[in-house]
Amino acid sequence: MSLAQVHYTSAAPGAEGSEGPAGRFTAVGPGVSGALLTEIEPLVRYELPEGVADRPSDGELRSLPQSFTYAVLSDGSRLVSRSAPVRDTGGGSGGDAVRGAGPGPRQGIRFHAHAVHLPPGVPLPGDRPPVEAWRSPLWVSTTPAGAIPDPLTLPPGPTAVSEGLDDFAVSRGPWLAAVLADLRRASGPTESGGRPVVLVERQCADVARWLGIASVTLPRESAERLTFTTYTRRPGSSAARVVGVLPGDAAAARAAGLRVHECAEQPPPGGGTDDVWATTAARVWRSRSPELFGEARELPGEPFAAGPLAVTALCAGIALGPDGRAAAAGWAADRPYALDAKRTGQLIEALTSPGIDDRTGPEFDAAGRLFGALEGRSPASVTAPLAAMLVTEAVRGGNGSLELPRRDAFTGPEGAAVAERLAPEILTELGDTTGPRSVARTVQLLRVARLLGVDRTDALPGIVDRLAPAVLAEAAAEESRAGAEGLPDFAPALLELLDEQFEVRTALLGALDRIAPQDPGAVARFLERVTLPFTGTQALPHLRMCAEVPGAMATLGGDRAAVWHRVLRAAGLSPFAEPLVLRTAVGLVWEDRAPTVAEARLLLEAATSDSHRAAGTWARLVDAALSASAAGTDEAASLAHDLLRGFPTEIGGRERAGLLLLDLVRELRTGAPDPGWAERVRTLCAQAEPVEPALRERAYAALVERLLAPDRPGAELYDFVHGDDPDLIAAYDRTARTEAVRTRLRAQPAYAADCFSVWTAHPHAGRTWPPVAAALLEEVLRPAVRAMPAEDVAEVEATVGRTGSSGRADAFRAWNRVSTLGRLGRRIAGRVRRG
Repeated sequence: MSLAQVHYTSAAPGAEGSEGPAGRFTAVGPGVSGALLTEIEPLVRYELPEGVADRPSDGELRSLPQSFTYAVLSDGSRLVSRSAPVRDTGGGSGGDAVRGAGPGPRQGIRFHAHAVHLPPGVPLPGDRPPVEAWRSPLWVSTTPAGAIPDPLTLPPGPTAVSEGLDDFAVSRGPWLAAVLADLRRASGPTESGGRPVVLVERQCADVARWLGIASVTLPRESAERLTFTTYTRRPGSSAARVVGVLPGDAAAARAAGLRVHECAEQPPPGGGTDDVWATTAARVWRSRSPELFGEARELPGEPFAAGPLAVTALCAGIALGPDGRAAAAGWAADRPYALDAKRTGQLIEALTSPGIDDRTGPEFDAAGRLFGALEGRSPASVTAPLAAMLVTEAVRGGNGSLELPRRDAFTGPEGAAVAERLAPEILTELGDTTGPRSVARTVQLLRVARLLGVDRTDALPGIVDRLAPAVLAEAAAEESRAGAEGLPDFAPALLELLDEQFEVRTALLGALDRIAPQDPGAVARFLERVTLPFTGTQALPHLRMCAEVPGAMATLGGDRAAVWHRVLRAAGLSPFAEPLVLRTAVGLVWEDRAPTVAEARLLLEAATSDSHRAAGTWARLVDAALSASAAGTDEAASLAHDLLRGFPTEIGGRERAGLLLLDLVRELRTGAPDPGWAERVRTLCAQAEPVEPALRERAYAALVERLLAPDRPGAELYDFVHGDDPDLIAAYDRTARTEAVRTRLRAQPAYAADCFSVWTAHPHAGRTWPPVAAALLEEVLRPAVRAMPAEDVAEVEATVGRTGSSGRADAFRAWNRVSTLGRLGRRIAGRVRRG
């Protein structure tokens, strides 16, 4: 169909305003309304570059840039136009630049714009992209004769912009990927919002070539959204999505915050992009294979997905980087049905090329997924190189996340060659005991060894003995570091290994069972996160106990004795037959605390002393006795006595001294301890240092309570008084002042007589005792005697005489007389005051 033409020219020679020279429409074809002309006018205006002479030569005039524009108008129609400078020959202020021209140039330069209006849905002739109209011979620099020209048809004509694009793309190699990435973003369905991509070239024809590259590379609908102009002085105010500027205007574009590509300057350092599609497209152009873009678009996937283009490029023999190869492998893994056998083989050959030395972890992961997708779908002979690459990377690269092939992945000599090459390396690393090795790494090596048929029977016990503690340590470190819940990172691969290899499962579970008595809490926490398969015929008593304790705790709550019984039953063994189950059970139930005395008594009676000795649980019972001593329970002293009898050689040091001190407390209160009480208390406290303050107080209290009793041996009291121990004497003083002693003194004359004898018997025994005894006489005994009836006082005096001497009785009468006279004197003084 015919397309309406529009012509526009500058109105006055050399006149330039802020928006370019003023002008007017000189011809308008049918169907172009006045409203559209208002939109078109700013699109076709032209502004000369800086520094253009008033009277340029013909060569200089031809070298000036031309503005080739493609725009979308408000009604959905489109405009393709060319604005070019022409020589002003003085045709009058209202005429065309060359109309009525004389024999030679007169002055200045005008511009002439020629535009083609495309109604909505109407393409250019031949359905060509707009950029291919560049350099068409149908563009004119004068307005056709007649006021309004007949509609002109734009025949197919040559497409000069498409010629030589390969050479141009190669010459712009450093900028290709970054420019293509920006052009892709600019071609999106959302408007660019007045922020165009700026291409800086010395020739506007090169900007058109960039747009030609875009029209080949981008899908058709994206390319048609890419509005552009090949030359402008004002990129910041342009409505186009891509604009071209000369180097002199690049600084202004950067100052406006636009995305600027200075393709006329030195290549940018690095100059790349993380857009894998754009990077792959750039490699295709540098390989002079633009036909591959059409092939890639025939494959399933999103328009700008890197996978289809990367697969097409690799199958065509184009080398890609690791990101491109990963994209190709990932796309093919998701769509293994999309490629025929030939292209599948080509892709695998490209991915496994021995010349590649920059493979990355994500690339290997994608290759592993591809192998998993092709396994069973493609012949083993096709996928064998991929399997060999993955296995080699698993061993040499340390990539623990790889999906490994099955044992039947190799056919013929491929598997034997890989096994022969890797077996020594696998066995050497598995047997290395000099450095730490992660659980994931060990699991990966064991899986590869089985895959390749490597015999590791002799090395397996040592491997597992190192693997078992590493499993617990890594899980605990991960949990403490991040408070992680659920499976540790290595757990899925470990469980898969145990499912695959019965001999490894048996050995590892046995090793963990042997470790459990040493740290049952850690094993229990691990089993709570990772459910190991130990439901078979192996005994594994300790693992079964560790697995049982969370449920028992949840069900039985704070009844630790009941939990202990249930956990012990889960072992399936008697502590008499296997004493170590005692250690595991105690560690699980009382991991971070000591048992109470009642719980310790339960444990002591549940097994023989030999069982506790073999299990080492006697130490927990000692902790229970010493910890309970702070609470002042008499049961702790009884437990201490039994522990000293049951483990006479095992208990030593300060623990033994503490238990002996508890036992002495028991004897002081209930029995007849060996002589030398005070000295034994002092000695045992010194040996038990740092002794718990409560235990020291209990020992001191038991000693002085016995010394305050009337039936204590005189020798013990003598040793106590003459030992001159300030702490013991202070404890005696405190106990003597208690209400229990005061009540006894008032109620029992014999006891009061005994205390008088003791508190007056050693007036020169060191420096500590005499003032304490004198104070007790005055502050404790005297108030008690004052409160007695006369007959009780007489009995006290008689008892002192009977148990001591006549002099002692005289001393009591004198001491008591002082008290009586004191009372009498106070009474007389009171009467005098009242009189």
